[in-house]
Amino acid sequence: MATVMMYSTGVCPFCQMAERLLRAKGVAAIDKVRVDLEPERRAEMIEKTGRRTVPQIYIGGAHVGGYEELAALEHAGRLDELLRAE
Repeated sequence: MATVMMYSTGVCPFCQMAERLLRAKGVAAIDKVRVDLEPERRAEMIEKTGRRTVPQIYIGGAHVGGYEELAALEHAGRLDELLRAE
């Protein structure tokens, strides 16, 4: 299964929804970067993604986007393919 990394905060409902979706798809480990606990990592996230909002999700090293993009991949039937890669 591909590695999953997610920039998130502890109180973000979209982060929680993204994590629930990924867990339901069988993702056992999510490398979470808590930008609320490590503010310097927020600057890193913005530089890498060009976005200020969380979650920002990477699957197999590729930037997927936020929860809405993750859900759209699932709706289109493409999320399983991404998760199986690598």
